[in-house]
This record gives sequence, structure tokens and C-alpha cells, in this order.
Amino acid sequence: MEVKRMKTIAEYLKLRSLPKPEHPLICVIDYSQVQFPEGYDHLSLVFDFYSIAIKRNVGYKINYGHTTYDFDEGLMSFIAPGQVLRIERSVFESNQRQGFILILHPDFLWKYPLAKTIKHYEYFGYAVNEALFLSEKEEAVILQLFENVRQEYHANMDRFSQDLIVAQIELLLKYADRFYHRQFLTRKIASNQLLDRVEDYLSSYFANENLSTKGLLTVQQLAESLAVSPNYLSTMLKTLVGKTAQAIIHEKLIEKAKERLSTTELSVSEIAYELGFEHPQSFSKLFKGKTNQSPLAFRAGFN
Repeated sequence: MEVKRMKTIAEYLKLRSLPKPEHPLICVIDYSQVQFPEGYDHLSLVFDFYSIAIKRNVGYKINYGHTTYDFDEGLMSFIAPGQVLRIERSVFESNQRQGFILILHPDFLWKYPLAKTIKHYEYFGYAVNEALFLSEKEEAVILQLFENVRQEYHANMDRFSQDLIVAQIELLLKYADRFYHRQFLTRKIASNQLLDRVEDYLSSYFANENLSTKGLLTVQQLAESLAVSPNYLSTMLKTLVGKTAQAIIHEKLIEKAKERLSTTELSVSEIAYELGFEHPQSFSKLFKGKTNQSPLAFRAGFN
């Protein structure tokens, strides 16, 4: 399927049959005015800018990554430059669409610390998996911040305007960060199901006798197998068990190594290659770092 690249805000607004932006690098769109592009049943887009949205009653499906959202509730999404957004027209067109989309080009932030720190907000990674559900009180907070940004750039721009707009955007991102962590803590069932799936996958993976041909398991591979993003996976695991995905993979790897060291006569090098390491030294370094003893010292404890 063809993916349309939106290089400018003006290009995106034209696609959605909206007026030209008042500012080339930032825009707040009233979602009740947005129309599905004529002639399309579905559309895949990739932006060269950030999109932060809060929507209700959209009336069509929005898919990013492995998850589809109806946006019937107060729901936020965060899309970073370079991510693909797929929109599917629904047979039930809604005339009660509500919400806002903040479109922000990275160039708007270039002289501010936020130009770098915005990349550290992990929920932009969740654009491939996890949207943010808001309570009514949370939604009111977010809507006010969208309105503050809109009012500021609608007014006559002066030398304070950009500073104030960036400050409001930064506050919006900080609130969203707080609300995301609340969501992680309150969605215990889904979280624990994910933890079970991680455990099942790792147990199956390390039970395989062909690890030498598969190579070392990466966080990216684990995340893809679970249909989540690497950032989401590590953040969720850190919240639940206090360990990153990488740390949990290493634990399973060391468990397998201990089993092979204590129950076989294979050399350390043979075990290293069997576990997928290209270099035995890398295996020995990891093992000692995790157990405070070398593989040979561990094995000697069983003699």
C-alpha cells in the first residue's frame, strides 16, 4: 500500500480539506472540522512532524503498529516523525467528532531544550502500540492546555509568544507522562497478561536446542514477538518487576548457562556458541558480571 509522506503542516491540512495554517510550524486543529479525504477508503500517512491528539467519536478506525483504536472515549495518541499512521473509513460516519490535534514541526523547537527532551518521552514510542485513556478530570486538564496553545498563536505573535507556546507544550507532555504512568499502574490485568506472555516466550525460546543458529535474543525481537514496541515493553516490565527487558533476557540466558555448566561436560566456549554468542569472551564477561564468578568457577562448585 502506498504511504503518503506529509512533509509540511500545510500539506497535511490540504489533505484534510482544512484552511492553510496560520503558522507554518505549529497548528491546533479542531477535530470536529476534519473530514476523511475524498476518494479514499483507507489511508496510510507518515509525518515529518509530531502529532499529539485527543479525540472522541471519530467514526472511523485508526491503526498504528499492531493496535486499532475506535476513539469513542477520551483518548490521546502521540505520533513522532517517521511513524506510519493508517486510517480506515467506517460505514458509520460520525457527526459528533470532538477533540484537537496539535501538529508540531521539530523546527519550531530548535532553540529550546525541548527539541532534545521531547525524544525522551517514551509514549511517542507507544504510538506503535499504546494509546492513553483519560479520566474526565485528566481530559479537562489536557483540553485546557491545547486551548492555551491555540489561543496564543491565534493572537498577534510577539517576542514572548513562542516561549509561552513551548512552555504550554512542555506542560502538556509532562501531564501526559504522569497520566501514562497512572495507566500502567491501574491496568494490572493487561500488564500481568503481558508478563505471562514474556515468561512463556522466553521459556520456549531458551528451551530450543538451536540457539546457536538463532543468535542472541534481542529486546527488539522479544517485543516484536509480543506485538509491542521495545520502549513499551521495557517500561512496563520496569514498572511491574523493576527490571528492563534486557535484564530479564540476560537472567534467562544465565539460567540456561548455569544448567549447561552444571549438567554437561561441554567446554565454556562450546556453551557460549550453543547459547548464540559469537565470542566466548563476551559470554564469560556477561556471566561474571551477573554472578560475580567466572563460568569455570561456577562449574567447579559442583565438583
